[in-house]
Formats: sequence, structure tokens, C-alpha cells
Amino acid sequence: MNTQNPEIKSGPATGPSCDDLASRGDSRSQRPTNEVFRRFIASGWDETVPDAEPLPSAAFTPARRDALVAAVPATRLVLPAGVLKVRSNDTDYPFRPDTAFAYYSGLGTDEEPDSVLVVEPDPQDPQRSVATYFFRPRAGFDSAEFFSDSRYGEMWVGRRLTVAEAGQRLGVEVRHIDELRDHLAKDVGAQLSLAVMPGVDAGVETMVAEIRSQNGLPGGTELAAENDRLREVASEQRLVKDAFEIERMREAVDATLRGFEDVVRHLPETVGHPRGERIIEGVFAANARAEGNGVGYDTIAAAGDHACTLHWIRNDGAVRGDELVLVDAGVEVDSLYTADVTRTLPVSGTFSPAQRKVYEAVLEASDAVFAIARPGIRFRDLHARAMEVVAATLEEWGLLPGTAEESLSPEGQWHRRWMVHGTSHHLGMDVHDCAQARREMYLDAELVPGMVFTIEPGLYFKENDLLVPEELRGIGVRIEDDVLVTEDGVENLSINAPRGADQVEAWIASLRA
Repeated sequence: MNTQNPEIKSGPATGPSCDDLASRGDSRSQRPTNEVFRRFIASGWDETVPDAEPLPSAAFTPARRDALVAAVPATRLVLPAGVLKVRSNDTDYPFRPDTAFAYYSGLGTDEEPDSVLVVEPDPQDPQRSVATYFFRPRAGFDSAEFFSDSRYGEMWVGRRLTVAEAGQRLGVEVRHIDELRDHLAKDVGAQLSLAVMPGVDAGVETMVAEIRSQNGLPGGTELAAENDRLREVASEQRLVKDAFEIERMREAVDATLRGFEDVVRHLPETVGHPRGERIIEGVFAANARAEGNGVGYDTIAAAGDHACTLHWIRNDGAVRGDELVLVDAGVEVDSLYTADVTRTLPVSGTFSPAQRKVYEAVLEASDAVFAIARPGIRFRDLHARAMEVVAATLEEWGLLPGTAEESLSPEGQWHRRWMVHGTSHHLGMDVHDCAQARREMYLDAELVPGMVFTIEPGLYFKENDLLVPEELRGIGVRIEDDVLVTEDGVENLSINAPRGADQVEAWIASLRA
């Protein structure tokens, strides 16, 4: 049961003191507040503070921050972690920090609501960065926060870091969150501009706008443009992964494939259950929580015709033994990097002729993309190649009102009726990573080593689609792999999840043996 105090919903340095909270209470409060109790609960604790180890990411974050200040010069850049979001009354959704905050700080998991990372150019060398981390550190045992504050109190949410520990972990200067405003205001206007990652923490955004106004910097559209530029740069910088990120992606994919193996083992349990799709979702979620931070996005567990709904996340349907089930899922590891893998599985363990026909057509499109993927081609070429194969297949099947060539023209596009989504997207901390990058840096960019993205063609024939043969209706297939661009091609990170129809059948049989 979540026992959070509904009184405490404030952002940085804006809420009531813990002493006020302890004495004020609410209509449900039964906490003792007398001085005898206060002295008693503050006594008898081991106050040893261990040394903290640097985070593995701490060796990589300085270079990331240097690149950021070089791209957004003469600006103090404010990167909030974000705030807790209410799910129901006094219960919150699990906290996941903003991606840019995590990328530049190196923090992951649920660290650290209401905290802020500030990155600015070094006064001695503007091409280098200086970072300061602001958070609410651990309070003493003699503080009312220790026992009465359900947002920060050690008895409520566990032990928090001290300032010294946080500095040891991150390798940057660390200060109390109450010092944030004064730090942001220093030298702003005359020497530095001030920008904040938009849409993350409304309280911090308001603080930045007020400081800019007080120091003669414009607000309105100019402030919005500076904030948007920060978001754009932070997104584009993640297009090419460093060595730390690539290893985290491998971890995420490996954990995801183990989750798929668990799903295959439990497929027989889904048949006959009124919500068999939920069994699939639950099996994968258990793996994701055991091996990582959780799922990187809502799992799609789509049986039968539900596979033709591209983002089917309700997962409340039955699973029948003669159907395919499309499972699109990814484990997010503690560093917040996520995989994104899709496999379409015959529930019985064997594809029917019609299912195999569609499956092998999708596999042909996927293989065609793999065949051209290498440094130097444009990202958009991946999708174009998949569409050439899809259009040719649909022409061969007699589904197009014209030729494949006519369909591939801008005036045609009939083949897109059966595959309306794109073939690839970048992948990393966000499942659709780098989404704020400019078009010329994303769709029109050339592939370079270190990029990580998906290859995921599909075909979807809805059960009420009267333009396809009856035997194909209700069949949806997607095959999605996560790939790393290398010096001379791409590496399929998810290759250990079989892709060919025969191999999928053998894989299912081996896992059920």
C-alpha cells in the first residue's frame, strides 16, 4: 500500500518545512509530535556514512556536457529531473527522470525527483563545461523529515544520499536544492543567457522565466526558442552512442530476449484464459523488473486481429491456439537504456500456410533492409527499401489497384494501407530516441558508426478488410530487431531471438521441451 502524505506535492524549495508538516498533520494523521517522542526517535541510530563509488557513467558524462555547452554557447543550461506525478489521490506513478537529465548527469532508475542539474561553460575555457547538481540531501535523525515527511523522509522512502555521497557518485559539485535560485541568477544577463529543458518541471521553468525577466533577458518567443534549442541539441547529441551507451544497449537487448523466452514458455497457459494477453504482458513485466528498471514502454501483447492494431496495449484479449501473437516489448535497464524487439509467434508452435505466407513476406522486407544498412546511406533509405519489397509483394498477391511502381510514387502509396508505420526509429534512453532532432539530423542524415535503431517492417490485414482474401484477414505480423551501425555495416543486437519461420518454430519447440 502506498502511504504517501498528500500534503507534500511541492517542487524545489517551495514546500512547507518538515517541522510544519509534523505539527500540522491532516485529517488522517496519527503521528506523534510531542518533544519526548521527537527526542526518542532521534536517538540510538548508527550515523556512519559510507564512501560512495563513482557511477560507471561518470567517466562519460563530462564529454557529453562539454559537447552541450559547445553547441549552446554562453548559456547556463538547466536540466530538471522532473517531479512525481499523481496517479490517484495520494499515490504517484513510479518516477522516471527526464531523459536529458539522466543523459548528462549519469543518474538512472528513479533518481531523483525534484533535483536539477545545471551545466554552463567554464569561465576559463568556454568550450569546457562546469556542472552543479542540486537536490535535497539526507536529513539528520533529529529532523522531523526523518519520520514525518512521506516524500523525502528516510522512514518513508529509504535512505537518501548526503551531499558528499552525491558528489562522489557523480563527480560534480553538489549543493542543496534551496540554493538553486541564487545560483541560476548569478551573472545572468551581462555574461550568460539562461535556458531550461521545457516540459519537465513547471516550477523550475517559472523560476527561470522570472530570473531572466529580473536580469533583462527577454521572455516569450525568445525564451521558448532558447529552450527549444536546448531540447533539440540534447536530442541530436544522443544520435551517436558512446561506448558506455552501446554496452547498456547490449544489456537491455539481452534482458529483453530472456523475457521473450519466458513468454514462449508460458504461451500454453494463455490459451483459454479470458485475458491471455495479460498473461504475456505479466510474464514479460516480471522479467523486466527482475533484470532491469522495468519495461521501457507499454508492452504490446496482441493476439489474432489485435496484432493489426499497431499500439495495442490494452492487452485484455483472449489467445487462441490457432492464432499468431505479436509481442512488442523491451526491458529498460537501470541506466534507463531500453530495447525494443518484436517477434510474431504461432501460439500452437507451428505457422499455418497463410500465416507463414505473411510472415515470410515481412521477413523478406526486413532482410532487404539489413542488406543495405551501412555507414553512408541515408536513414530514410531504410524505409524506402522495405517499401519496395512490400509493394512488390502486394502487387504479386493482386492486392494493389495498380503496379508496385505506381504505388511507390507519391501519388500512389496504396501499399501503405497494410503498413502505415515507418520501418525504423532511433533507440536508446527513449524507445523513440532523439525524437526532437531536426529532420536533416534524423531522416535525411547518413548512417554513422554508433547509431542504434530498429528495423521493423510489418503487414497487417484486419479481419474486416474486404480488400484482402479471407484467409489473410486477422493476420498481423511485425519483425523488429535492434541494430548497431558498425564501421562496415550493422550488427543485429537481437539476433539471438530467431527470425526465420522454421527457426521460430524450432525455438518454440526447444523452449517448451
